[in-house]
Amino acid sequence: MKSSCLLLTPVSSSSHFLSLHCLSLSYSSTSLPSSVDQLIGFLRRTTKRVISGSRIQALSTMATEDGVGNVKQLLAKVFEKSLRVTVPSEEDVEPLIAPCAGNFGDYQCNNAMSLFSKIKGKNAEYKNPRSIGEGIVKNLPESEMIESCSVAGPGFVNVVLSKTWLAKSIRKMLAEGIQTWAPKLPINRAVVDFSSPNIAKEMHVGHLRSTIIGDTLARMLEFSGVEVLRRNHVGDWGTQFGMLIEFLFEQFPQWENETELPIKDLEGFYKQSKKRFDEDPDFKERAQKAVVSLQGGDPKYHKAWATICEISRREFQKVYVRLGVHLEEKGESFYNPYIPDVLKILNSRGLIEESEGAQVIFIEGKQIPLIVVKRDGGFNYASTDLTALWYRLNEEKAEWIIYVTDVGQREHFEMFFHAAKSAGWLPSDDNKYPKVNHVGFGLVLGEDGKRFRTRSSEVVRLVDLLDEAKNRSKEALIERGKDKEWSEEQLSQTAEAVGYGAVKYADLKNNRLTNYTFNFDQMLNDKGNTAVYLLYAHARICSIIRKSGKDIEELKKNGELILDCPEERALGLHLLHFSEVKHSSEDLSSFVSHTHACAKCRFSKAPFVLMENNFKGKRFSKENIFKKKLYFLCFHGNKKTRGRGGGKKENKWRGKVE
Repeated sequence: MKSSCLLLTPVSSSSHFLSLHCLSLSYSSTSLPSSVDQLIGFLRRTTKRVISGSRIQALSTMATEDGVGNVKQLLAKVFEKSLRVTVPSEEDVEPLIAPCAGNFGDYQCNNAMSLFSKIKGKNAEYKNPRSIGEGIVKNLPESEMIESCSVAGPGFVNVVLSKTWLAKSIRKMLAEGIQTWAPKLPINRAVVDFSSPNIAKEMHVGHLRSTIIGDTLARMLEFSGVEVLRRNHVGDWGTQFGMLIEFLFEQFPQWENETELPIKDLEGFYKQSKKRFDEDPDFKERAQKAVVSLQGGDPKYHKAWATICEISRREFQKVYVRLGVHLEEKGESFYNPYIPDVLKILNSRGLIEESEGAQVIFIEGKQIPLIVVKRDGGFNYASTDLTALWYRLNEEKAEWIIYVTDVGQREHFEMFFHAAKSAGWLPSDDNKYPKVNHVGFGLVLGEDGKRFRTRSSEVVRLVDLLDEAKNRSKEALIERGKDKEWSEEQLSQTAEAVGYGAVKYADLKNNRLTNYTFNFDQMLNDKGNTAVYLLYAHARICSIIRKSGKDIEELKKNGELILDCPEERALGLHLLHFSEVKHSSEDLSSFVSHTHACAKCRFSKAPFVLMENNFKGKRFSKENIFKKKLYFLCFHGNKKTRGRGGGKKENKWRGKVE
């Protein structure tokens, strides 16, 4: 069964809708922050992986400087004052603030039980945890944030936020822009190392997660005002280039006179050269000599190497353009000249030892050492990675370096991070800067539960996967007759926006550390937690705003936001969770779920389509809606509410607003 796409308007090159295929951020304060395109643009949350032994710790971003937009931090400041008065004998008590899970309130302060265990027998005023909770409420300073507080069970303090304050806070965000809620990090520059394909090999589905997650982390850091060096650490150096160069000489004797080599399938070219290397001793010997010539700086061999790299680079760029991803290449070859000096530094600090003919660094707690120079004198991943880290710390002055690879490389990063700490390049405290983190991710699986491959057991090429996503999206559009309404260019652009966005969103909504099953039908489904659902919600919001004939910028400046009914308040609270979910959630999927929840919030008793010309609802009058009042628009096409809004009933919420 084919999946369907929900689209309402054709896409132009300047459309906000088209930009969603990159799931990109919108920094302009002139956009509508409360709509889904602003929220979907922030489907990101920085995470770090601090690895200590076999234990992985989750990292959240550092606290904001002033807590702007972060309700937990703002409430914590209020409760901190109360705690100082309630238990003055206990210094440095950190307020334990958390969102309420039930209907008891919006937030909770959960300090009472832990405090009672500390002061039991010392303070006669408090007989039990509940009495401490009551004391906390009694000593709370006045705050426009809080409407009411109550104590439940053994001292849990439930907080109900003021509707007036909620509206005021969101109104301020609308006026000033959602970027003002971005956490402020105590760093200026970071490196995100991601994607990193190998030269002469095509990008495949295995590169998908690193590229999407790495780009997401980079966008989040940039949103928080950090300068991000997006590094593509491509595999462009090593012994394999000897056989590639020699095979190039053999297949194209006049290669130096060619303006462009007719190599259509670089992956096939690599496989053919590898076959010759394995089967032909004479070719193998020439290939080994070619490596020596290349590493020795022979101009002819260096030019051949550069030619092969450029062919790969052009193919990589085609994929990055389609995904809306920007990277700066600094591959293994870039760091190669620095390796000898870096190894001298490590050796001068007594870290490098001789072991079975190789030079190694022994790591505490590990049975095998970190090899930095092989028995034949060659360098390897460890020597290159240590050198790249040294360069990033000393030359590029990065304060935070994040590596995005599959979880299978975890031990390698554990070991070389440990070596860097032993060398004094990094502090022993993982919470201090400069610091490094490995952001691991699980595998992409097929429906058979095994690595995602083609029917012929080949690794799925990334370009083929993206083609399929676009084609399926286009088929769904044609089924809806959009080919008769739009030009071929608009149809193609929309198919790309939906198809590529669906692939990205599906990756981000899954737990980063676990494997996930790749399924086009689920990705392109118009129901549930999918990009298509959010794109549809965004398109409906844009349609309503357009047909209202109102100046949104004027409303944002002078409008009054009122949260009268429970559903409006619920959506407002969801939006206020924006900063803290981004700040403290433990996986990218958590923020994606938050965005989807915002899109799903609905008015169960109020009309969905708030349009001036056809509105017939009793809850609001036209004047109440459009006379200096800005309301939230959100939709969920269930049977109970489908077709409401005073105009013609829509075709299962899939047609355009009539």
